[in-house]
Amino acid sequence: MAYPRNLLAPDEDVVVDAHPHWKALVGPVLVSLIAIALIVLAWWWMDSVEWSDGVETGVGIAVGVIVAVLVVWLTVSPFIRWSTTHFVITDRRVIYRTGVFTKSGIDIPLARVNTVQFKHGLVDRMFRTGTLIIESASDDPLEFDDIPNVEKVHALLYDEVFDALDGDDDTPPRGTPTV
Repeated sequence: MAYPRNLLAPDEDVVVDAHPHWKALVGPVLVSLIAIALIVLAWWWMDSVEWSDGVETGVGIAVGVIVAVLVVWLTVSPFIRWSTTHFVITDRRVIYRTGVFTKSGIDIPLARVNTVQFKHGLVDRMFRTGTLIIESASDDPLEFDDIPNVEKVHALLYDEVFDALDGDDDTPPRGTPTV
């Protein structure tokens, strides 16, 4: 789901619109697979034990509720958090929004950006993701984790910052003859 265009200023163009990289969902998917295996194991075990119908029903309901709560907490909520997190670069600002019930966000005007850095380790490089670090005029550096194609985003952001500081995109580069 893309960032809502009605939340942008008039004539504001989107350069990058991204969710965190899909590798952030690997853990929740593994947890769901383990949960399914545990449910099957619990059913098999409950079938092998001789209990009265009331006890078997009570244990089955308790295990089902516990598993459902754990699956929602460890699998569904990370996916919802992932899908509602947006990292957007426009021709005017950097926008970061996250949250479902309580939203939080930050906007950084491009004219206030001092430094743009990225870092990624071996695993991040294999997945083409990393951390983007933006240092603005008076704030501590902000780190945005799991940015897909972080090197490309870094280059695009640097280009937009350069354009914002230059002020006029129609000015020919130095050394270009004017007619």
